[in-house]
Amino acid sequence: MHPIITAVGLLFCSNIFMTFAWYAHLKELNHKPWLIAALVSWGIALVEYLFQVPANRIGYTVLSVGQLKIAQEVITLTVFVPFAIFYLKEPLKLDYLWAGLCMLGAVYFMFRDKLG
Repeated sequence: MHPIITAVGLLFCSNIFMTFAWYAHLKELNHKPWLIAALVSWGIALVEYLFQVPANRIGYTVLSVGQLKIAQEVITLTVFVPFAIFYLKEPLKLDYLWAGLCMLGAVYFMFRDKLG
């Protein structure tokens, strides 16, 4: 499988765990002390790193660090928006669209040497 596809797939998995580690405690553990939420989040984050580290190592064989970072941010937004809407029951706002368009601009500038 191509390294970019492998890296992107692993980054998607990583971001699912990362999003839960960072934000699920706001809904599920809001009645618990913050230390409990932190320990649970660290446990989830460990799994996230088991996807993220190989994703970056594989991706770095064909992408620059900047390209990896921008890909990570686009994937983060792609995972976060449905999570916020469906899991945390946040309202859908046009701000997500504007942020996504800004990210598309960032993708263009980081990957333009590969596009042409």
